[in-house]
Amino acid sequence: MNIADGFADVSRFVTLRRDIHAHPELGFEEHRTSRIVAQLLREWGVEVHEGVAGTGVVGVLRGRPGPHTIGLRADLDALPLQEENHFPHRSQHDGRMHACGHDGHTTMLLAAAWHLSRERDFAGTVNFIFQPAEEMGKAGALKMMQDGLFERFPCEAVFALHNFAISGVGNFALNHGALMASSNTWRVTITGRGTHASMPHTGIDPVGATIDLAQQLQTLVARVVDSRERALLAVTQIQGSDAPNVIPDKAWVGGTVRTFSVEALDAIEAGLRQLAEHIAQAHRCTAEVMFRRASPPVVNHEKEARFAANVMREVVGDERVDENFPAVMGAEDFAHMLRAKPGCYAFIGNGDGGHRLPDHGAGPCIIHNTSFDFNDEIIPIGASYFVRLAQRWLAQP
Repeated sequence: MNIADGFADVSRFVTLRRDIHAHPELGFEEHRTSRIVAQLLREWGVEVHEGVAGTGVVGVLRGRPGPHTIGLRADLDALPLQEENHFPHRSQHDGRMHACGHDGHTTMLLAAAWHLSRERDFAGTVNFIFQPAEEMGKAGALKMMQDGLFERFPCEAVFALHNFAISGVGNFALNHGALMASSNTWRVTITGRGTHASMPHTGIDPVGATIDLAQQLQTLVARVVDSRERALLAVTQIQGSDAPNVIPDKAWVGGTVRTFSVEALDAIEAGLRQLAEHIAQAHRCTAEVMFRRASPPVVNHEKEARFAANVMREVVGDERVDENFPAVMGAEDFAHMLRAKPGCYAFIGNGDGGHRLPDHGAGPCIIHNTSFDFNDEIIPIGASYFVRLAQRWLAQP
């Protein structure tokens, strides 16, 4: 393994990561975390820009004069979960937890910034993008872009890394196209006319229409999406009356849609709207559809993905890089950046949980689980990838 010089001892960054883990902050509330990021970057001589999309931070590091620029991104926010771990660096705030490893992502990028600022053995500019509000559909990436991210900090290409439960601690996985799905939420509210449940003939029942719609939606994807393409519509919520003897005026059903193409997403949304309207009419009701496109699919650019894969091989070796990883149904708002700039999103193996300290929770060590903890063993690996990636990109003719 070809770890960058200076990362033989990363104890300071392990301490930093665990401190961030112990003080999780939700999207657009990452004030403490952003202050730490900005303070460290300044100490290392990196030009710091705070307040991008509220709590975002961008560090600009210039080497010798050169034509190339690169953006390296990490996410800052935590999740609204109650941590079940009880080791010393568990969350100190009830109902908030770094259950997705953003504490580790931030630390890996800070470690890379430290190394590159110390060496400055490159020509061109590196933009370290610390993004708020990746979770919960808050679209922090999009809001950074709307706040002038790429106009203020030009990037020829952008790259990001996320820990994942793939085999082999520190292994890398990516592909040359769609790696993660779009994330979309929907809700259909059916309106009828409420009455007492003992006299259904005096009202118009929206609950029956809602149940009918929920059942019909189970087969919508198969009817409207090309069978060679993966897509998903999940019914996850349904609500009628608050009382067992009341037929309500309104009932609703909701869920999520995941696709790897905008075309499939368009087809599912159109089909959902059509079904809702027709089923409501059949029950003498009306339907109101809310369909929110939170983030598009994460689609890597082939040239940049191949470039990234070659850098990964330089760091960990050929056998530890899977360049044809199958796409997953999870979503990531880095997709917005990849629609604006070429680049690559990739996974780094976090292991199976064997790294966790005693008194960890009983659940599996997978993201968005209350027993999760980031694996500190991969800090020097991910940081080395970012370092080599910046060096190689900026060294291009």
